[in-house]
Amino acid sequence: MNPVRTIGILSLGCPKNLVDSEAILADYLKKGFKVIDEPGKADVVVVNTCAFIEDAKKESIDVILDLIQLKKEGRIKKIIVAGCLPQRYEKVLRKELTEVDIFHGVRDFKKDNPDERLLITPAHYAYIKISEGCDNKCSYCIISQIRGRYRSRPKEIVLKEINDLYANSGGELKEINLISQDLTYYGMDLYKKYALPDLLGSIDKKIKWVRLLYAHPAHFTDELILAIKESPRICKYIDLPVQHINDRLLKSMGRKITKKGIFDLIAKLRKNIPGIAIRSSLIVGLPGETDKEFKELLEFIKDIKFERLGIFTYSREEDTPAFNFKNQVSDKEKRRRLDEAMKLQQEISKGINASFIGKTLEILIDEKQDDATFIGRTYADAPEVDGQVFVKVGANGHSPLHIGNFVDVKVTDTLEYDLVGEAV
Repeated sequence: MNPVRTIGILSLGCPKNLVDSEAILADYLKKGFKVIDEPGKADVVVVNTCAFIEDAKKESIDVILDLIQLKKEGRIKKIIVAGCLPQRYEKVLRKELTEVDIFHGVRDFKKDNPDERLLITPAHYAYIKISEGCDNKCSYCIISQIRGRYRSRPKEIVLKEINDLYANSGGELKEINLISQDLTYYGMDLYKKYALPDLLGSIDKKIKWVRLLYAHPAHFTDELILAIKESPRICKYIDLPVQHINDRLLKSMGRKITKKGIFDLIAKLRKNIPGIAIRSSLIVGLPGETDKEFKELLEFIKDIKFERLGIFTYSREEDTPAFNFKNQVSDKEKRRRLDEAMKLQQEISKGINASFIGKTLEILIDEKQDDATFIGRTYADAPEVDGQVFVKVGANGHSPLHIGNFVDVKVTDTLEYDLVGEAV
């Protein structure tokens, strides 16, 4: 008999990639492979790559080169490179990286049948992909070319996947994070309407936290605001990428929304959903961004005071319209603008965190740091991308904590982006 072959996976990039990685592992499990947590010790290693921006491409290539070195040393036998990088550059990769055994583009999207998945995440939370692809075709973005047109998954299939994951977790699943390149567009291709509110209303009440990741502001409806407001299970948290605030740049980016539309939407969200935490993302150094337009962006950050904010430099991607735009900003100036914007947001984050000192918050425990400290999150923090809460076990020791459980925590201190507290 042949010995059982082992497989490991390195999943790079966004949660959408992670869901694909979980499906890849399930495929190999059915083929008789044993999945191990340390990819460098496996017979076969899959790296599921990202090619969204330049930094992601560099990270993917560096990981592949490290695996090639392990293969040369005889520590692994086969390398499989999957995902966005080979989808975008397969011919070049085949020519340059001959040590790679298999190249495979993005995973075929099964619209009518959920993939079996072997969860990489802890048992208490999971990601649910409700669509694939994108129709927005923002001028700076390559995703629509890599992932194709927008395809919603039927509501009943999404609900079946959630129910199956809950059942397979033995009731441990506490949080689902709905993901898509454009959550708020969900259903337009299948049902000819924005159907995210309908989907949210049908999710089983056994799931305590339902989180929305990447909600395009141009497709945000009053019905969705109402759904978030009225359901105690939908986290009062919105990932709302606005990218910029200047009208000229919003138009050149193809964002389908104006400065006024963004301000009005944020005001409506905060008025109608008490306690809402808004995460956003912004791009500095877009082609043609003037000093005045950058200052306008800084004023926007000051005015809005996002609870969570990611700021990125523009990545000039070939095969996108913005690649050929005039007045490209230098890398040095992009970095300078990024530093200035990040310093501003750091001060805002410190102020927001300071407001929690002395308050008691409900925390979902994610991991154990040591015997005296656990790490968790509030409803306002998505896994992997937002802040954490360092939870000290009470001095009397009568409140043992467990991964995947909710606990009340009194905030006693703050870090730059994180909180520190004591279980009560």
